[in-house]
Amino acid sequence: MGSARMNPVHIIGGGLAGSEAAWQAVRAGVPVVLHEMRPVRPTEAHVTDGLAELVCSNSLRSDDAEHNAVGLLHEEMRRLGSLIMRAADTHRVPAGSALAVDRVGFSRAVQEALEAEPLVTIQREEVPALPDEAWDSVIVATGPLTSPDLARSIRETTGEDALAFFDAIAPIVYTESIDFSKAWFQSRYDKGDGADYINCPLTGDEYEAFVDALCGADTTAFKDWEKDTPYFEGCLPVEVMAGRGRRTLAFGPLKPVGLTNPHDPQTKPRAVVQLRQDNALGTLYNMVGFQTKLTHGEQKRVFRTIPGLEGAEFARLGGVHRNTFINSPKLLHRTLGLKTRPNLRFAGQITGCEGYVESAAMGLLAGRFAAAERLGRTPSPPPSTTALGALLGHLTGDAMPETFQPMNVNFGLFPPIEAADAGGRRPRGRDRKQALSARALKDLDAWLGETRAAAE
Repeated sequence: MGSARMNPVHIIGGGLAGSEAAWQAVRAGVPVVLHEMRPVRPTEAHVTDGLAELVCSNSLRSDDAEHNAVGLLHEEMRRLGSLIMRAADTHRVPAGSALAVDRVGFSRAVQEALEAEPLVTIQREEVPALPDEAWDSVIVATGPLTSPDLARSIRETTGEDALAFFDAIAPIVYTESIDFSKAWFQSRYDKGDGADYINCPLTGDEYEAFVDALCGADTTAFKDWEKDTPYFEGCLPVEVMAGRGRRTLAFGPLKPVGLTNPHDPQTKPRAVVQLRQDNALGTLYNMVGFQTKLTHGEQKRVFRTIPGLEGAEFARLGGVHRNTFINSPKLLHRTLGLKTRPNLRFAGQITGCEGYVESAAMGLLAGRFAAAERLGRTPSPPPSTTALGALLGHLTGDAMPETFQPMNVNFGLFPPIEAADAGGRRPRGRDRKQALSARALKDLDAWLGETRAAAE
């Protein structure tokens, strides 16, 4: 079927994810209609009507493809012909090892590239509800500022609440950085498998000092357009709970009941910080009840006073912000379509990925998947050993649906390196990151070769 007679893929949202999805589809010869509601309906955060506008920072973070997961994601996207990365490389500004861009030039380059594509139709209009089956291939890439009407339609279709209040996020710790000479595995009253949590005990003095540190720590300021959005009472920041009374935490998320410290069985702790497994690999654990609006520097300082977490390395620090995202691990299959309606895909931050690059990466995959289907091929997800595949896997099943929160790409999402040295040791530190990156690019190139062969 020629492109002129082929039904288009409809993409709702002209941010980084939607723009990248459109580019990937048309490069495969599949027409798209890109629906962007600005300027017909503005948002509280955008200041232009340009496609792929960078609302906050102009940085796409580290460009180190050997030792940084987001830098690796940059390189993988470049190898897949990413428009976002092409525009970023063209309009980069000095930022050390980071990739920062001239945001005006960046947005203009993305928009001009799409406007020049004969297979792209840009329609400036709001799509107030998920479309019916007349649109037989759809990608929703509306981001955290999804319009209220469309958010309501998504909730009605999925049966899951899309969050539109202050979403509180707890820090996530790399398991290997926890000191198990002080911490231990155990569930309260040995429920479940009996060892579902990592426990870090605090004495009375340690608990009092911790509460003082929480209450005295610096927090981030709300943006003007966030100020009227209330906290979600069931997910209060830990410092807000501490401020309600010195014993609040000890009778709440830090209650020490049902636990015995194997390192000191005779001593009952005043409080216990628990961490719960956050991914199927067991490489990441989130701090239960520790959603926070402390600044990142204060989080590291205060949370490293907890016994067992003195050397904690964080895959993600906590935060509280207005957000809208779906419970992707529960709702989406591996090619980003709804399990109940596979040709309705989600991409970008609405899937629960965090960050500009991660958002664009999921748009890249959604566009490729939709194009493959339109061309009569079975979509092929990238290997889980790649940055693209690891992030996709986290969003579509590897993360725990019960605790799912927005996540940046990080090496904790990758399957561990199996190869060991002559002494039976796996690489650690920078050597581990370099090994993960080398494996990722090797596997990406093999997958990309297989994908191209299947298209011929």
